[in-house]
Amino acid sequence: MAKNEETTFVRYTEFPRAGFFRRFGSWVYDALIAIAVYMVAGAIGFGLFALAANIGIVDTAGFEHLIDVKDSSIVYQLLVDGWSLGWVAFFFVYFWARNGQTIGMKAWRLRVQNLDGSVISKKTGWQRLVPTLLGLGNLWLFIDWKNKLSLQDKLTQTEVVVLSLAANEPRR
Repeated sequence: MAKNEETTFVRYTEFPRAGFFRRFGSWVYDALIAIAVYMVAGAIGFGLFALAANIGIVDTAGFEHLIDVKDSSIVYQLLVDGWSLGWVAFFFVYFWARNGQTIGMKAWRLRVQNLDGSVISKKTGWQRLVPTLLGLGNLWLFIDWKNKLSLQDKLTQTEVVVLSLAANEPRR
């Protein structure tokens, strides 16, 4: 991305930080996509669980339905549900580290970036996930209204900025 930034002369340090309501709008869009990712990953994960049961890796003795087998063991629940949540987390980290924008952020012209305007690393993306807490980290904006930094921004030395229409256009 650094090469694109240099050739298109976009200076990401010049954009204003995003407030709570714009972030919330983006969060709603991304929540819908995250639910879809969770459902698809869950279907695939449960399919793999069913395959494991069919070939004898998972013991189904005493259970009529496979979902009851999954629900009977915390290990099975963690495996199947952890698989799905892992894909949702991957969705966010992938897009944050790729160009600083998820699909919802693109729609609302938001970009997560390091304080110097560069794209965040995958490591920073993973670090942002924990304090985000399903978007609750953004409530910190009401406490630190002046700086417009959420809890995850403060802890990872990042910021979410509002891009201009031109800067939000796809690169050619």
